Amino acid sequence: MNGKLTIFSKAVSLLILLLTPVLILYIYTNKVSVDVVKDEIQSSSLSQLSFFLHQFDTTAEQLAMFPVIASSDPYVRDFVDMRSDNNQYEWIREKNRVAEVLSLQSVSSAWTNDLTLYLPLENAIVSSNPVNSTDVQTFLSFRPSPGMWTFDPTVRPDARPPGPRFVRQLVNPYNAKSFDQIKSMIQISFSVSNMTAMLDQVKSGGKGDPFFYRAGLPPIGSSTMDSGVVSGLVPILGGQRLAESGSFVCQLGGRQYYVFYVQSKQLDWYLIDYAPVENILLPITKTNALFYVTIGLLLALGFLSAYLLYRHVQRPIGKLIQGVQRIKKGDLSARIRYRPNNEFDFLIVRFNEMAEQIQDLVERVYVEKIRLNDATLKQLQAQINPHFLYNSLFFVINMAMLGDTRSVVAMAQNLAEYYRYTTRMENQTAPLREELHLVENYLTIHNLRLQRFHYEIDVPGPMMDLQVPRLLLQPIVENAIEHGVESQPDDALIVISGRQDEEWNEIVVEDSGAGVSDEALRELEKQLYRPMEASMGYGVWNVHHRLQYAFGEGARVQLAHSALGGLKVTLSWKRRDDNDAAADRG
Repeated sequence: MNGKLTIFSKAVSLLILLLTPVLILYIYTNKVSVDVVKDEIQSSSLSQLSFFLHQFDTTAEQLAMFPVIASSDPYVRDFVDMRSDNNQYEWIREKNRVAEVLSLQSVSSAWTNDLTLYLPLENAIVSSNPVNSTDVQTFLSFRPSPGMWTFDPTVRPDARPPGPRFVRQLVNPYNAKSFDQIKSMIQISFSVSNMTAMLDQVKSGGKGDPFFYRAGLPPIGSSTMDSGVVSGLVPILGGQRLAESGSFVCQLGGRQYYVFYVQSKQLDWYLIDYAPVENILLPITKTNALFYVTIGLLLALGFLSAYLLYRHVQRPIGKLIQGVQRIKKGDLSARIRYRPNNEFDFLIVRFNEMAEQIQDLVERVYVEKIRLNDATLKQLQAQINPHFLYNSLFFVINMAMLGDTRSVVAMAQNLAEYYRYTTRMENQTAPLREELHLVENYLTIHNLRLQRFHYEIDVPGPMMDLQVPRLLLQPIVENAIEHGVESQPDDALIVISGRQDEEWNEIVVEDSGAGVSDEALRELEKQLYRPMEASMGYGVWNVHHRLQYAFGEGARVQLAHSALGGLKVTLSWKRRDDNDAAADRG
């Protein structure tokens, strides 16, 4: 399972893969929508400002024509040519008539305005405003540029209404270069209150908070103008290079503002409007929030579905896999205790039943195998006992025929002790001490028969209590006698020794016989690991396999040339709990 994606991981990955393109597409379309909305807002705001400013410029242009119309009036022309010194009464009457003409001209506009005639030679002023108390020096103190609107910040109490105003004038003759050359001057002015009233109408329609701006002069806004925002925008506007119309985004008070502007052709001022970006994008922001909430809910539902899939599918499958792996490793007691309360309950119950049946079957097989091993051991012992018995009986017969009663008694006595030991089949193991005692009886029997060999037994005391299979050494000693000692005409020697280290137990049987060649020795070693054949002797083969049955892996019989001249047979097995190892095997 390591390195592989689970069903849960695949489900989550699929969910992410499905939602990622949707999210990317929405982000892209949202960006396009925002750009389109911004463009539309900019276009719409600029159009509204341009429309309003067009109305404003039209009115300002009409007012700009008042001096031209007034200068063309015949009464005004006649009055300009009259002299008060010739006929004072007539001059006053014409002055009143000119004032009436100027008043009629002034009231023809929707804006309140003052239309004033100034005669430098007569040092006289005629105005449409009957309460106009401006003297000549005040009039002369402010001289706007001819043909242009000029802002006058002076607050005149006799103006209608009082406050700052815009002024424009027309001189006669038009090409006069100095004040002394001026024959007459007609001046038109209107108060900024007219502009404030128009801005109030625009703002009342929910069209933002527009105001007029010119660098170096105070802004002109509606009566409800947000002075805090406007005063913050004025320095920003001063740092911008404004074209005839356009927009820009600025940061003010931690908020972003869209600023729109259009230049007035009449006043050379800018009509400014602004709106917080968040207000412009509020519908899109709400849509974004709704979309992201929806995506979040979809993700939550997706993860919930993936979790349910994990809990009801992936987890039961994982439990089944763990159970199979435990059984594969040999743990037949593996059972699944998890209950998902779904269709997997059937599989888990059947798995537990299958594991129980497998465990029962394997245990039966092991029991049968143990029984088979016991039968095999008994069969091997049964194969050894007749082999030895045949030789012993032939010796007794021969000695009886020779009349050697003493040898017959000794043989019979040793043979009785030998078979009393070998016929105790209730326990398949015995201490090494008893095995060595049996070997001594066996060697005594053969020494009675041959009377030309000696034996030595040198086994350490700690090894005497080791549990070993019964009749383990007798076949090895028997082969040493038959194939080594009997073939020697002189006295022979059989040595039995034992040794231990931290890992192994070893018993070595050596004889001084003729031995075997290297090739024959290799062939004998190969026969130990082959199935039983009639051509090979039972003894060494049986001991080798009994060692393996009794002590397991590593236990073996090794053949080698002995320093005594004959064959060296080594029985070795691994140390563990030496007192119980062979007993457990038995």
